Amino acid sequence: MTRFDTKIAVLLRDDLASWQRLNVTAFLVSGIAHATPELIGKPYADADGTEYLPMFGQPVLVFSGTAETLTTAHRRALDRGLRIPIFTEELFHTGNDADNRAAVRAVPREKLALAGLAVHGPKNAVDKILKGAELHR
Repeated sequence: MTRFDTKIAVLLRDDLASWQRLNVTAFLVSGIAHATPELIGKPYADADGTEYLPMFGQPVLVFSGTAETLTTAHRRALDRGLRIPIFTEELFHTGNDADNRAAVRAVPREKLALAGLAVHGPKNAVDKILKGAELHR
């Protein structure tokens, strides 16, 4: 089994509906992929030669926690100087990237209603950021 020095993790608020969890996860990991393209592996191909797009070359762990857990993890990540993607409650009511960015910009950092965040960094740092979160079931 390959050991990685870094960890990719998504933290979701524990009261989200199933469709929201899936939607938030998809949006958040796209931010990690954009910020760290070196995490993307090689393209796939099946036995017939059909080609498929590459994906992350390491696992993505998904966690859940309370709104307070998300707020704490958000602060810890920023305190460590990590750039993170976030998904706020308001983004469930917008329909495009421009409106999404405007919705986040309208709220001060300490008042963000976080639905989820993702983080990539050294394993130990990510573990400390996510302290108090549970592996998603």
